[in-house]
Amino acid sequence: MAESKQNDLNYPSGITIERDPHHDPDDLWDDSRVIVNIGPTHPAMHGALRMAAKLNGETIEKSYCEFGFTHRAKEKLGENRTYHQFVVYTDRLNYCSALTNNVIYAMAVERLMGVDVPDRAIWLRMICCELSRIIDHLICVGINAVDLGAFSYFLYGFHQREEAYTLIEKLSGARLTTSYTRIGGLMYDAPEGFEKELKAWVTKTRAVIDEMDKLLTTNKIWRNRTVGVGVFNKEDCLKYSFTGPNARAAGVDIDLRRDQPMMFYKDVEFDVPVAQNGDVYDRYLVRVAEIRQSLNILAQCADKMKRGPIWSSDKRVRIPDKDVIHNTMEGMIYHFKFFMTGFDVPEGEAYTSFEATNGEMGFYIVSKGSPRAHRMRIRGPSVWHYQGLTPMVQGEKLADMVAALGSINIIAGELDR
Repeated sequence: MAESKQNDLNYPSGITIERDPHHDPDDLWDDSRVIVNIGPTHPAMHGALRMAAKLNGETIEKSYCEFGFTHRAKEKLGENRTYHQFVVYTDRLNYCSALTNNVIYAMAVERLMGVDVPDRAIWLRMICCELSRIIDHLICVGINAVDLGAFSYFLYGFHQREEAYTLIEKLSGARLTTSYTRIGGLMYDAPEGFEKELKAWVTKTRAVIDEMDKLLTTNKIWRNRTVGVGVFNKEDCLKYSFTGPNARAAGVDIDLRRDQPMMFYKDVEFDVPVAQNGDVYDRYLVRVAEIRQSLNILAQCADKMKRGPIWSSDKRVRIPDKDVIHNTMEGMIYHFKFFMTGFDVPEGEAYTSFEATNGEMGFYIVSKGSPRAHRMRIRGPSVWHYQGLTPMVQGEKLADMVAALGSINIIAGELDR
């Protein structure tokens, strides 16, 4: 039992401490390490995430990351909902770029069924993907700057992001959770004059990005907080299966839009920004450069897109037109059957991946010939990137962990599928 006696460390008279009689009192303050929980509900955490860190002063000596606080069983829901019903669930993965999730899922089912999509629908899907990439990157670099104290920079990008949401609203009727795609096509066609409005937004956004670039990229405080911070080199990225801008910032020159072309990406010109240092600053630079490339792609899509149908003529996936539903018994029956029981997908399996905003995102679907997937698995890039946070911040300051987390752009909805 510890012995209670008067301390000999100049405590005020009357204060006693419990002490091991064999412990040297001079060693009491030798170890300044403390274990702290960062998250899961903390303003610096990008979602319901938790890091348990052992700190020596302000230095992270050891840590581990934990997730699962918002798990919603998306993959199991994919096995218990019809293929059509599951579209709405894809919005809630990376909700910062919901349209991209819609497109990838639709392409996975279409690949299983062998459904061909009309050209106009493909061009519109490309517009959706690049709009999503821009608004996601704007929120990533903007909030990353806010985390480090540069609040005004965020407001520049947020205004353009809201205007982009207005364009998305004109396509789908929604801003955040869009559910815009359909198996074999799209919910609605673009309204008259959409291409002109899109190009006007592209022109305006280019000027805003130039202004944002001048505001922050060469800012001395920003560079001091980001250069050499949160380094994850090329070998580390390959080891942890990093993809997207986080990998390209470390010299991994891979972009599925170029290397595994789908839709009409082979028909548009764009560059793939690649950096070398793999730190917070390079991840910022790559994302800003990708915004510019996506703006170029959007302008080309607006020029190349022609009038035409936006839904496949394949009757397995085509919802009957309203006049057919209202005026024929067969149309009413098929409409009811489509929404209540779904459509059958041939037996087989398919994995469809795409260069989403934060890296490779894919849907793996196994079909047994029913209206529901027998098995569904979703590859979200956030899962892999979050695993790399612990080694990335080893030996860094606590404030630098906040910078590193913001730069890899973890989205909790995609992490906790």
